Amino acid sequence: MKSKVAIVDCRKYKSELVDHAVGAAVELLGGWQEFVSPDESIILKPNLLARTEPETACTTHPRVFGAVGRLLKQAGFQNLYYGDSPGNHLIGVEQTAEGCGIRQEAEALQIEAANFSEGEQVPFPQGHAADHFVLCKGVLEKDAIINLCKMKTHQLERITGAMKNTFGCVYGFNKGASHARFPNADAFGKMIGDLNLLVRPRLHIMDGIMAMEGNGPQSGDPTPMYVILASADPVALDSVFCRLVNLNPELVATNVYGKEYGIGTCKMEEIELITEEGVLSMEEAFSRWGNPDFNVERDPGFHGQLKSIGFLQPLLDRKPYIKKANCVGCGICVQACPLDEKAIYMKKGKPAYRYRKCIKCYCCQEMCPEKAIDVKTTRLARIADRNWKL
Repeated sequence: MKSKVAIVDCRKYKSELVDHAVGAAVELLGGWQEFVSPDESIILKPNLLARTEPETACTTHPRVFGAVGRLLKQAGFQNLYYGDSPGNHLIGVEQTAEGCGIRQEAEALQIEAANFSEGEQVPFPQGHAADHFVLCKGVLEKDAIINLCKMKTHQLERITGAMKNTFGCVYGFNKGASHARFPNADAFGKMIGDLNLLVRPRLHIMDGIMAMEGNGPQSGDPTPMYVILASADPVALDSVFCRLVNLNPELVATNVYGKEYGIGTCKMEEIELITEEGVLSMEEAFSRWGNPDFNVERDPGFHGQLKSIGFLQPLLDRKPYIKKANCVGCGICVQACPLDEKAIYMKKGKPAYRYRKCIKCYCCQEMCPEKAIDVKTTRLARIADRNWKL
């Protein structure tokens, strides 16, 4: 049986338009009752990476969150909660949600915050890369998760969507520690695969009305994609996102290991795209919603290296760097570094790097509120990627 991905057009964040798009997407998949029951406690799990305005396209838009909550309530699902573990664990979950506009929507719908402020270690001996996780207690206390992810780029994994959004179930500073334990895209993708096997959200709804391209997941540029996507298969959902932006889904580690671990599929011949007008081919969907110029890393050699020239690796690495004109010296990037001996430190009131210690997790770039950190590829690396397919 093919994995179904619903795709519905939505041009603006107007409540009536978003409510229709979300409702139509879920109905195309069989309705809410296909995934949850009224007697279950349900967590709505948006992307709350940072306390940013909805217009930045960094977090799940409050209108999408509100639409899901409202439609569930209207369908008789009253036992609703929300939560996420923000990128900066020093800022409270509800504070971050308030800055993103999510808390206001939740309060209007009388949806309480689940406990994402405490964690508990959970053994996972069957894991392929991770044998345990420290999960937020709210995740353990409730019955089901509905994953409300954002369509964005990511400096480590190329894109962040349904699979990656489950990382917000990991408690606080343990997210940074995970970057230290799984320091490259391949290892991190394996860990995200294990996490999805453990927490298993019932349904995934992607806010792609206004996406983020370029220097994501926080410092990129908003760009319209005009879609709401939904699926029970997070790998298929992320793979459709990839195809809409002309990216091979099999270059994304979370897709690769999601398929390998049996979570879902990234093969387009195993995915059925359903719309309000009927079933579409991926080519037809791309002609309607696709963006071939979407700024995302497409190079197949993005993560590799030539073992035989390992001594050149420092010259081939993609490195984060400070855009001095943007930096205000807040030090959030230093707090975000997951290493005990920081790869980034404050020097004369401004951050500076110890590149030999840097594990290229890009947590500093991810959490910078001023868009003052970008990632550069050396000229040698660009030549190598083009000619040697690293």
